[in-house]
Amino acid sequence: MSRLLIFLIFILNYNSLIIAMEKKPYHHLPDGTFRNPEGSPKRDENIKWSFRAFNKEKKKIKIEYPKDHVINSSQVLKELEKHSYEDYVAWIGHATFLIKLGDTTIITDPLFSKNSGPLIFGPKRYADSAIRLNELPKTDLFLLTHNHYDHLDYSAIRDFPYKKSKVIIPLKLSKYFTRNGFKDVNELDWYEEIKVNDDLKVTLLPAVHWSKRTLTDTNKTLWGNFLIEYKDKKIFFACDTGYGDIYKLLGNKYGPIDLTFINIGAYNFKPMFDRSIYHATPEEALNIAQDLNSKKVIGMHWGTIVLSLEPIMEPPIRFKDNAQKYGFTKENTILFKIGQISKLNKILN
Repeated sequence: MSRLLIFLIFILNYNSLIIAMEKKPYHHLPDGTFRNPEGSPKRDENIKWSFRAFNKEKKKIKIEYPKDHVINSSQVLKELEKHSYEDYVAWIGHATFLIKLGDTTIITDPLFSKNSGPLIFGPKRYADSAIRLNELPKTDLFLLTHNHYDHLDYSAIRDFPYKKSKVIIPLKLSKYFTRNGFKDVNELDWYEEIKVNDDLKVTLLPAVHWSKRTLTDTNKTLWGNFLIEYKDKKIFFACDTGYGDIYKLLGNKYGPIDLTFINIGAYNFKPMFDRSIYHATPEEALNIAQDLNSKKVIGMHWGTIVLSLEPIMEPPIRFKDNAQKYGFTKENTILFKIGQISKLNKILN
């Protein structure tokens, strides 16, 4: 009798799990982890990562960049003050931008640490951020795309000077903010949205990427792109992403996009394997922007820190040189200097 009872309980629990999973979206797995959208490229299981081989090749990379690649911080602060009453875009470095839209100043994936890893470990940045964390203008909205160390900089969250900012993040990332004094913390699943004010709405959308911070938490937190709708304009801010079929679907549903921010670096891992499926090449980045029906595209996630094996100034060159193949002019494929600030209406018009 007891065996029959155990068997019946097992069947009921199993059926309940199946029913629950049928109701969950494709990217939610039974064990609570997440996966990429349907049709996304899959990693070759035969590929073996080698830190030894990677570091050997990394030592060959020359850290040489133009003197004007990073604008002097005192000049940046003057320009931020000058533009404080205007809508603008400012590149602080890597995937960190300030985007001012009306009365709301947005910061994206703030990276201010000297290295991208736990404690003192991980790759060190070769180009400083445009300004220091404590020099940021007042921010109102904090957008974080995923938990990798070059995007979720824990010390930047811990020491962030404006903890009254509204935080919008993918699922299961709240703890990094609530334990550090943030109160208005909002987790979103893909396709969920938040109306920030009458003029501003933010939606989390799928990306082709992954998440991991420790040896045991692979894909336990979600990742995603942000669609920022401001008045009659649409701005797409990409999570790190590889190319995937999802972008044509997103373009059909949400396009045209007025301005897309897209990662163009961290793609080359030869000789271990050809390229990352989770970081677009400059050409794939342009393809994504094209699929989104983007009018203009800003290349980011380059020129700050060595995460892969391409020459550090290769991404912007390939980005510009291949623009026309994907329906863009060189003028509509935009590159910033670290610390550069441009009026939004100048970018869009």
